[in-house]
Amino acid sequence: MATGTNPIERSNLASQIYEHLREQLMSATFQPGQRLKIRELAKTMGTSETPVREALIQLVRDHALEMKAGHFIRVRMLSLAEYVELREIRLALEPLAAERAVPLLDDAALGQLGESHRLLMHAEKARDYRAALQHNFDFHFGIYRRSGMPQLTGLLDRIWMQVGPMMNFLYPHGHPHYDGVHQHLNVLRGLQARDVKMVHEAIRNDLIEGGRGFVRVLQEIDAHPERADELLALRNQPRPAESP
Repeated sequence: MATGTNPIERSNLASQIYEHLREQLMSATFQPGQRLKIRELAKTMGTSETPVREALIQLVRDHALEMKAGHFIRVRMLSLAEYVELREIRLALEPLAAERAVPLLDDAALGQLGESHRLLMHAEKARDYRAALQHNFDFHFGIYRRSGMPQLTGLLDRIWMQVGPMMNFLYPHGHPHYDGVHQHLNVLRGLQARDVKMVHEAIRNDLIEGGRGFVRVLQEIDAHPERADELLALRNQPRPAESP
């Protein structure tokens, strides 16, 4: 006799896989145009194909993935116009999330943010671009997810699912450069001083200043689409061995 528990268990598993894949999209683990194969993902995660398929279909609905003819699922490549629109939304929402996090971040959380930034700087210097993207994600969402506003962070999650893979074009040609000190340092100073206005402006300036080179790269790809594969190939080259 059926107990009715199997559909629930399968649904929970699909949700867990969805959350896992969502985080990988947001932190730039997956790259634009990358094909996601259900069988390979299921083998990697040690599960059956059905919950993986359900999770991928949900990510297609979220516009993070796209399904091509013959059930070919791959990571979406945003157009320049799509990215610019999402950046405008981020410029409104991310400073708000950071503002609301100001009174909620304790010393331990501030220490974690400082460490994420330190690791980001080390990864950039070592040309470990995969690690740099992860630490950048950890820095930003280490703030936003402490805003106490789950609806807002949910919106940011959905935006970063689309934007995250595009961040693979950030290095090396769109490497962030700032007019003064790194804006993460201004964010940290503002958080430590509980200065809401400073935090708001630093988050905005990080997106604007730090993203200037990145936008230029996307403009280049928009004009010459074949450059996307070339830039990703450069991005994926083995990083230089560190000196002993």
